[in-house]
Amino acid sequence: MSKQGKATRAAFGETLVQLVGEGYDIVAVEADLAGSTTTAQLGEAYPKRLFNAGIAEANMVGVAAGLALAGQIAFTGSFAVFGTGRVYDQIRNTVCYNMLDVKIAPTHSGVTVGPDGGSHQMLEDIALMRVLPNMRVLVPADYTAAQAAIRYAATTPGPFYIRLGRAATPDIYGTAGTVKTATPFDVTKAHIVRPGTDITIAACGIEVAEALQAAELLAAEGIQAEVIDVMCIKPLDVETLLRSVSKTGRLITAEEHSVLAGMGSAISEVLAELCPVPTRRIGVVDCFGTSGNPEELIKHFKLDALSIAAAAQELLATS
Repeated sequence: MSKQGKATRAAFGETLVQLVGEGYDIVAVEADLAGSTTTAQLGEAYPKRLFNAGIAEANMVGVAAGLALAGQIAFTGSFAVFGTGRVYDQIRNTVCYNMLDVKIAPTHSGVTVGPDGGSHQMLEDIALMRVLPNMRVLVPADYTAAQAAIRYAATTPGPFYIRLGRAATPDIYGTAGTVKTATPFDVTKAHIVRPGTDITIAACGIEVAEALQAAELLAAEGIQAEVIDVMCIKPLDVETLLRSVSKTGRLITAEEHSVLAGMGSAISEVLAELCPVPTRRIGVVDCFGTSGNPEELIKHFKLDALSIAAAAQELLATS
């Protein structure tokens, strides 16, 4: 696995430009953050396809809904803290209730937003989005996966939430990565990125890279961890998860999100009914973020590979 890579947000504007070039009727609506989210690239290539609502996120979603009703495929940008939390009513009652072709795709999610601090480090967005009827939730692990997620959302009718990040992530699926998947990339599936027999580590987003590093640490101790990239959190690929935990008998979940009501909770809800196994959920534990660089914050909140490996060893020792 390469340590170099691009941020998942870097895929946003580039992929929208590609899709328009292929004939898709794509538009994007921003809230004065097109440069940061990279949707500015769409505006540069196709000026009539990018709309700036200003610092008025509710209007951003409303305009996107109107464009969708006019037959266009509408994406919204902004930062995750504004693009989901500030506009929850509009997403719920306008987009999801009416099953509109609006794709909510904000950037700057999680603690890896970094120095902007807890006010801007959105840790509740997966919880907010996955509970909404008609909403599908995608959390890509790297630039290549983000491209696939944006393309899938654009070519599949109805509401989507795509969680994109600010910080560069290791290349897992791209040409510099070690994991090869079928072409086209199936974003609806949970991908086994490292097979194992002793414990399952299910991760999403930037935590997939940390989980792969944790598996390497565990392998040095004779423990074979199976790592699964759960990029599609709603709907879950229950079959793949069940097959893995039925084999390993233990589960660690890891996400750059609150430990409450995120990916770990979604998986636990299903397994509690179908295949209960000893489980540990790794995430931010019921608190806000804080200022720091991304690497410091991943370690501070115990989202790093060492912490994942330690949790796995503890679970193996006590179950």
